[in-house]
Amino acid sequence: MNIAFFETTPDAKAYMKKAFPKDKLLFFEESFEAKHIAKVKDCEVISVFIHSTVSKDLVEMLPKLKLISTRSTGFDHIDVAYCKSKGIHVCNVPFYGENTVAEHTFALILALSRKIHQSYVRTTHHDYSIEGLEGFDLKDKTIGIIGGGHIGMHVARMAKGFEMHVRVFDVRPNSFLASVLGFRYLPLDEILKEADVISLHVPYNKFTHHLVNKKNIKTMKKGAIIINTSRGGVIDTEALYEALSSGHLAGAGLDVIEGEEYITEEREIFHKKGHYKAWKQVVQGHKLFKMENVLFTPHNAFNSKEANERILEKSVEGIKSLKGKEIANSVII
Repeated sequence: MNIAFFETTPDAKAYMKKAFPKDKLLFFEESFEAKHIAKVKDCEVISVFIHSTVSKDLVEMLPKLKLISTRSTGFDHIDVAYCKSKGIHVCNVPFYGENTVAEHTFALILALSRKIHQSYVRTTHHDYSIEGLEGFDLKDKTIGIIGGGHIGMHVARMAKGFEMHVRVFDVRPNSFLASVLGFRYLPLDEILKEADVISLHVPYNKFTHHLVNKKNIKTMKKGAIIINTSRGGVIDTEALYEALSSGHLAGAGLDVIEGEEYITEEREIFHKKGHYKAWKQVVQGHKLFKMENVLFTPHNAFNSKEANERILEKSVEGIKSLKGKEIANSVII
């Protein structure tokens, strides 16, 4: 096959060369655009990431195209409907980092519950006192998981290992999972009132925009902590700041923040030079990030060696399936 890979890193290039030793491969560091058509017009497969907008116009200029593979979960950058109408398959990476994000979630929870970040900063200044560093046990505390999908369920399993009481809010409750894993489904407002730890695992859309807002954040249990590894817009940042500064909430662990439209998907910071500057513009000077009880990581929850390898593995799986009877990880619309 003739396969073109766009938005590739050196590691991804080496991986694909090993995976497709007998195929003709083309690699481009930049995103797919009309200027590349002449070089890839004979390709049966195009592999892209999220910055490549694969429009109807571009697809029409690739007469031999049979498959578009996106190395991401999201596929809104591809005109899937038009591709389907032309018999062109589209595949994605449906799952790759559920446990990865869940582990990062607990890293944030533990750092806040035991004031790890504050302890570290103190010791770097040769201050080894423990005054003000008293934490709290997770055992017998209640965790409220907002979003009971794959990541949320990994968080639930981990929480049970810490002997926490697990409450879950999801628009599609699964009573079997609740029975097997030993948690209870509750409405959102009840979870906010009851939980000592709130962890967000929902997609960002018009329904989840400011899911945690100025009104309902006031109903949260006093002294609770909140963790967000989903999308920044799920929390009203100003409401969060007010709740933290007033002492109503004890802390926040954030891997994402409002303004992350500058960085629209995992791994973008590694695929577009200078995107760290976008993070800097969003974070720099914001009063929220000057608070000792706020712990921030730069959209890094997904970023483990194993998760990145799974992305490549699933992408290879989808491309190789073109030679079989059924396309693996086919996008359904």
